[in-house]
Amino acid sequence: MIFILIVRNYFNKLNNSTNMKIKNTVQFTLIALFLISGALPGFAQAKNGFVKIFNGTDFEGWHLKIRSDDAELAKKVYAIEDGMVHVFKDFPKEYELNTGDNATHGLFYTNKKYSKYILKFEYKWGVGIANNFDQFQYDAGCYYHVADDKIWPLGIEYQVRYDHTQKKNHTGDFWAGGLKWYSKDGNSFLLPSEGGQPVLGHGGEHLAAPDVKSNALNGKWNKCEVIVMGDKYTIHKLNGKIVNMATELPYSEGIIGFQSETAEIYYRNIQIKEFDEIIPMENFLK
Repeated sequence: MIFILIVRNYFNKLNNSTNMKIKNTVQFTLIALFLISGALPGFAQAKNGFVKIFNGTDFEGWHLKIRSDDAELAKKVYAIEDGMVHVFKDFPKEYELNTGDNATHGLFYTNKKYSKYILKFEYKWGVGIANNFDQFQYDAGCYYHVADDKIWPLGIEYQVRYDHTQKKNHTGDFWAGGLKWYSKDGNSFLLPSEGGQPVLGHGGEHLAAPDVKSNALNGKWNKCEVIVMGDKYTIHKLNGKIVNMATELPYSEGIIGFQSETAEIYYRNIQIKEFDEIIPMENFLK
């Protein structure tokens, strides 16, 4: 709206001898371009510095990859509906369980690499189960600082998982090696302000803080956040709470990917805010 007013004021100040037809045509064209740019998928609208990197309509700026390398199957795995990515949308409620093939393990990846940013996304579980569900229950995730796009990739994972057999949430866990992780007992994350100390991480899973409120199989959404600054540090948040943190990361940049693994899942509101410089970790711990 401000843009339109500026254009109008500019043309009102033009010399009266200006050809009115040309004046009106140019004015109309500029206003139309402004309106169209807001509607086209390629023009993500920034809000508070955040830009949507999934446009809700197609996979512009992304590529799909599953273990079988079947491009047509990948399109079915990652269905788009109502502005969301619906993983395993039209699949049977029990799909290829415990066959060992896991052909639909995969991710939809950004084409662009990112380094210093805040990433936000939301997810909720569906009812379908697939692949090696008995081993990992409701399992998916978000990989970032990915150095390649193989299945599974080299990178850092923000785990998205719910173990219904133990009624235990694992969302916010790390799956990575070669980083320093904050813990007191070596079993789960603890904030530095509560006694957590940086310790050399191990390969595999680093458990998030327990007892953080989350939505499991109730059909409600969870809000996730990754705050990462190059190879300096990363913070995982779940529904507004810090649940994990690490420093001295093994990677400083990479593409971002969202998983299909063992269960039906929905992803939406994938957005990012990039930074030119490192923001001190303390700024996000207040």
